[in-house]
Amino acid sequence: MMRYPKGLQTGETIGVTAPSSGVDSELHDLIHHSKKQFENRGYNIEIGKTVWTQHKAASTTKEKRAAELNAMLQNHDIHTIIPPWGGEILQEILPLIEWGKAQAKWILGYSDTSTLLFAFTLKTGIATAHGTNLIELRSDEWDPTTSKFLEVLSSEEGATIKQVSSSHYQSKWNHDKKPDPYIYKLDTKTNWETVSNSPVEMNGRLLGGCLDTIHHLIGTPYGDVKEFQKTYINNEPILWYFENCEMSATDFHRTLMQMQQSGWFDNASGVLFGRTAAGQEVGGFTTLDALERLAETTNLPIIYNADIGHVPPQMTFINGAYAEIKADNGKGEMTMNLKK
Repeated sequence: MMRYPKGLQTGETIGVTAPSSGVDSELHDLIHHSKKQFENRGYNIEIGKTVWTQHKAASTTKEKRAAELNAMLQNHDIHTIIPPWGGEILQEILPLIEWGKAQAKWILGYSDTSTLLFAFTLKTGIATAHGTNLIELRSDEWDPTTSKFLEVLSSEEGATIKQVSSSHYQSKWNHDKKPDPYIYKLDTKTNWETVSNSPVEMNGRLLGGCLDTIHHLIGTPYGDVKEFQKTYINNEPILWYFENCEMSATDFHRTLMQMQQSGWFDNASGVLFGRTAAGQEVGGFTTLDALERLAETTNLPIIYNADIGHVPPQMTFINGAYAEIKADNGKGEMTMNLKK
């Protein structure tokens, strides 16, 4: 059965470590601003050494990254872990993580952090939270969609959490933007869509993340979905959620075929895809073509342009939790239950 971390309370400590990318010196102010926002809300922040450095596409060596992460996972005084952001090569630390010694505590993030979240839940049966990262929480106010992460991290086993789709999303990134009062400039109307062009309802155990990174776990000890279903969720169907960060339409299609041919969709109830600034058309082939072919091959309901990932804001998804997701007339809603 699934295990859920103890809910985060004010006065407790959040650990910040960089298991993937650290932060270049010219951007250190982003960390300081984010730290201040959590302290203003009554939380303690402990920042690891890996956060302040960046070399060859990672914060530091895989050994140092893994050691700091292991220390935070095993530290009773740290209640939640939030990396500064994602990165590129987190996968290389997975063999160095001391899975059996890790305590049940929330880990939050997306992008390459989802590589850790995905593997952590599959290996341990401990729920993890796919949502915003630390850098994007540096403003005095948090928008309604993003701010739900705090309700999630404060929840206990058995809790029910409802989230609804955003009204608008941000079409372009600008890290130099000053909060007014939010980090994001939500300038485009949100519109959840379905491949069937009709209302969709689906339910199952949530699992997913950034397609660019987690599909590389197929065939490794960190991507055994069937064993996870058997060991921790009594063979309940998986409700998949994904986002595409950088892949072209054809690379996206190849990745989905790899997942399907590896059995990841064999016992599933549906698939939810996030908005993407990627998915470049190739020879007339589009990401919608890829989604339509996935629906035809798997007979699964598919929702897309949802609030997930690199085109903010994003909802918070708990890997391993039971969820009911609906999409109708451009709007979406998700109810998660933290049941064993």
